[in-house]
Amino acid sequence: MGIPEPGFRVYKGIIDEDRCDAIIETFENSTIIKSRAGARHLLTIPEINSLANNINLLEIASKELSSDAIPFRATLFAKTSSANWLTIWHQDTALPLKYHFDSAEWGPWSRKFGVLYAHAPTSALSRIVALRIHLDTSDSENGPLRVLPNTHALGVLTDDQVSEIATVHRAEECLVPKGGVLSMSPLLIHSSSKIKSDLPRRVIHIEYVNSLKLDDGCELSVN
Repeated sequence: MGIPEPGFRVYKGIIDEDRCDAIIETFENSTIIKSRAGARHLLTIPEINSLANNINLLEIASKELSSDAIPFRATLFAKTSSANWLTIWHQDTALPLKYHFDSAEWGPWSRKFGVLYAHAPTSALSRIVALRIHLDTSDSENGPLRVLPNTHALGVLTDDQVSEIATVHRAEECLVPKGGVLSMSPLLIHSSSKIKSDLPRRVIHIEYVNSLKLDDGCELSVN
């Protein structure tokens, strides 16, 4: 199981633009804890939980995983001219977990906003797909996601390995229209640059898995 080559895919016209605007308004009026980069642990918000279980998104996630898909984590990335940053090349390897357990394959462990996290092995991460719902059009000027195609097949890498691969591998920009979705493996090496225009780039990043129970004693936390 796992996402096939090249490790990502762009789907257009998945979510209504009016719904995108409604979601933006939800965040603007919300009392959720926000950081400079956005907000975490959003599945408790009814509008985001409903979005995560949208039939179109579930179909995409199930197709990528070749299995029924369950949403377990939602994050807002809100990059604007006043909240602007760059992200270096990396993989997404930390997962939220219900319980601590002893395993040489998992770790280091941490706690963020009251949620337990551990860096996961390839066997767990290959069972996950992330869908990035674009609330704004993502173009070359507003800090789009950049990816290194097919690198998800390399498994979990060290920071040094990621940096070395990024110096020799061809990068691709993921340009996605408003209401479009980018699917990607958490193991895909990716980054993003700063915004160069006044256009915001707001994305809801929802992760799906084929089962919340990854192994004996290992269960994902839904947040």
